Amino acid sequence: MNRAGRAGLASASPVWPGTKASHRRGSRRRPRDNSRVSEQPEHYFSERPAVDDRERTVTFDLDGVGYELTTSSGVFSGSRLDPGTSVLLNKVVLPDTAGTFLDLGCGYGPIAAVLAQRGDAEVWAVDINRRALDLARRNTEKAPGTVHIGTPDEVPADVKFDEIWSNPPIKVGKDALHELLETWLPRLKPGGVAWLVVSKHLGADSLARWLTEAGWVVDKHASANGYRVLRVDRAE
Repeated sequence: MNRAGRAGLASASPVWPGTKASHRRGSRRRPRDNSRVSEQPEHYFSERPAVDDRERTVTFDLDGVGYELTTSSGVFSGSRLDPGTSVLLNKVVLPDTAGTFLDLGCGYGPIAAVLAQRGDAEVWAVDINRRALDLARRNTEKAPGTVHIGTPDEVPADVKFDEIWSNPPIKVGKDALHELLETWLPRLKPGGVAWLVVSKHLGADSLARWLTEAGWVVDKHASANGYRVLRVDRAE
């Protein structure tokens, strides 16, 4: 039974990087996108989207498990499984042990829903878009694992992660993106790893260089359909 939760700092006004909160410190089956319509909302990274709420259903299959998620206008990739998210889920082997995982920029929750299929998984899924968070709660409420949905400022400062999974919000701008990663990557546990998927034409390679210059060990883990999956580890 899923135990969806929210950490209790709801009064804070969310800022994407979360720097205003105390926490600034094998072969796999390709997910099949069964939706045909593509839509990219103009301000999916806004806290409260102004566009009308038009819900729909997105379905995809991964490793023999079918997912049927509710999404809407005004959220990231609100009418399909985003191609980058599909590449990430396809190219990275899902955790095979218990752990604490972060879905950074969760949107309506497809990555969180997949990670929470393990009953012993604890998943934190964060976003600043309130509509996306409401959808993510609904989409993970029946998942076997423990899922916490909230804004960045609602994650307790002492929570550390075995893995961070993210299709990061590139369009917030380079400075905001860098601040976002500088905030969350240090919260990896020793031996932890981050998996990031970024479009090549939106700067995957330049992001990899920046991370390397910042002292992280970066591997271009996989590429497909115009996207790169970056593996990010702490330097020894």
